[in-house]
Amino acid sequence: MDHLQAKKYLLAKPETLLDYPFGEEVMVFKVKNKMFATLALGKMGKGDGERNDWWMNLKCDPDEAVMLRDIFPSVIPGYHMNKALWNTIILDGSIPQGEIERMIDNSFLLVVNKMTKKDQQSILLHLDNQ
Repeated sequence: MDHLQAKKYLLAKPETLLDYPFGEEVMVFKVKNKMFATLALGKMGKGDGERNDWWMNLKCDPDEAVMLRDIFPSVIPGYHMNKALWNTIILDGSIPQGEIERMIDNSFLLVVNKMTKKDQQSILLHLDNQ
C-alpha cells in the first residue's frame, strides 16, 4: 500500500475529514473532529534520511500495538504520539495491504467507540451500508 492508496482508504471511512493542524506536510484524518490517523513523508513531514517512505500513525490497542511491532519491522512506536496507544506504520511495501487496512479499520473503530452513542450510531450506520 502506498500513500495514495492509504489516503484514499482513510478518506473512505464514514464522516472522515482531512485536516492540517500541524502544517501542510502532515495530513490528519479525523472522524467527528477526533484524530484516528496521520500520514506524512518520513518523520511526519521531515523525510527519513535518504529514504522517502511515508509514515502513518494509527491508534491501536496497547497489547496489539506491541505484537504488531514484534511481527513487522516497519511498525514502530507512534512517532510524536503516546507510544502505548499509537503505532507508526512505515509504508515501505513490507506489510500486506490487507493488514494495513485492518490496522486502519481498528484505529477508526477505537476512536468511534469512545464517542457518544448518538455519534457512534450515525457512523456505524454508514459502516453497515459499505
